[in-house]
Amino acid sequence: MTNHSTEIKNQATLDFIRQHQDDDVRQLAFLGSKYPEVDMPFALDQIRGRKMARVKLPRWASIDGIIYPPHISMEQCSSEQTALYKAELAARLLGLSPSSSENGEEKEKESENGSNLHLSEICEFAGKGTVDSEFAKNEATCEKQQILTELEENVNEIKEEPHEGDFSEETGFVDLTGGFGVDFSYIASRLGVKSMYVERQAHLCEAAKENFGRLGLKNAIVKNGDGTEVLHSFASKKEAAASDSLGITEEQSRSLLKTNLGLKLIFIDPARRDDAGNKVVSLKDCTPDVTLLQEEMLSKADYVIIKLSPMLDWHRAVSELNCVQEVHIISVNNECKELLLVLSARNMGGNLRIYCINDAQSFVCDESDMETSSVKIAPSTLEEMQYLYEPNASLMKAGCFGVLSGRYDARMLSKNSHLFVSMAPIEAFPGRSFRIIAISSFNKKELKRHLSGITKANIATRNFPLSVAELRKRLKLKDGGETYIFATTLSDESHVLVITEKA
Repeated sequence: MTNHSTEIKNQATLDFIRQHQDDDVRQLAFLGSKYPEVDMPFALDQIRGRKMARVKLPRWASIDGIIYPPHISMEQCSSEQTALYKAELAARLLGLSPSSSENGEEKEKESENGSNLHLSEICEFAGKGTVDSEFAKNEATCEKQQILTELEENVNEIKEEPHEGDFSEETGFVDLTGGFGVDFSYIASRLGVKSMYVERQAHLCEAAKENFGRLGLKNAIVKNGDGTEVLHSFASKKEAAASDSLGITEEQSRSLLKTNLGLKLIFIDPARRDDAGNKVVSLKDCTPDVTLLQEEMLSKADYVIIKLSPMLDWHRAVSELNCVQEVHIISVNNECKELLLVLSARNMGGNLRIYCINDAQSFVCDESDMETSSVKIAPSTLEEMQYLYEPNASLMKAGCFGVLSGRYDARMLSKNSHLFVSMAPIEAFPGRSFRIIAISSFNKKELKRHLSGITKANIATRNFPLSVAELRKRLKLKDGGETYIFATTLSDESHVLVITEKA
């Protein structure tokens, strides 16, 4: 295993990284013999990682000295957008005031039409100096050198691993599967409480200590160990609360981690691949198995946030767990990125709330609404329909089409088409909106008339027997342009092309 602490101190390697940070890593890989004093695998990981971070983690990329993991870990780690969302979610759960970027302007309260957890707004938080830490200072108002100087001073302030039963301060937040530490850093920074990062791999812990120091994160404890074992070491809230009445000594109380009375939040991101590296589809197949740990986690923290793959069936996941309070389906640029489940012992048998987030769009509903609502189906004749709507990726994943139909008075083309139409424009619809130009059957004369003058188009299929490639070949249309064609099936099972342009 590579020793990151040694690498950090290798000045030749660090100099090489700085000098070649913008170069092609594929070409740099051939320079190993020219630079024998440079740890080339580590250097290439850092150059490649920083390039990815400029897009995925711009705040991290702006700070010198951040240690990046191998390429696969960078691909799998959270983006800054999604990490910030989780940080604001955690803050809301713990009853913290909204981030200061909302001050001075009245924000819409969470309602049936949406929530205030918009990714586009949240992503502005760090850049506006809203988080109470050096981590989120506004670079526009701080000189870079000043920031770097302050960060250097903070490097050695990260707490070392605590001894068993030795918590000098209350631990309010613990991440049991720390990994690269992106989610942990944003959540811990936002909450401002004593926070513990737990990771089994020693080299990731070494990197985390360095990175958290560079980020100015002063409230972090880095623990090298197994997350499940660390969870076991915490006393339940019932045990901790009862310690005073049991007549135990102060020393015994500390061994029970009485300070766990302050544990508010557990975050866990179980591995979603088996020993062979294949993706798993069941929550019980993830590592660790959160279905076995849920009762223990809920006995030791007020809330548990479980991060899962967006490919997992959230209905099945909820059925495998107890006390799920919220489901968050997070998309960025209309691509599902994460599935979050919020558990709370306080929600035993309570209602489940679904949050569908895509950039600045949000849609919130209750599971009970989904069970009681029904989809309005459009007539097979669409002459009066002027607008077509495609729900965003999070809504497609959630499947709350009945609630969507009722809330916006939109009609779905057919039960399985998942495209909506309306006579009047719907400005707040959570998805893409289009103005209908024409609706064509597959009659050759009708196709020729409606496609006259169109040489290229953006084509999508919904509940349609042909693939996009097959349809494009048949229609002889190139990709691109301002025209959007949806091939779909109506309620009378007829196949049509809905020819549109962006509204």
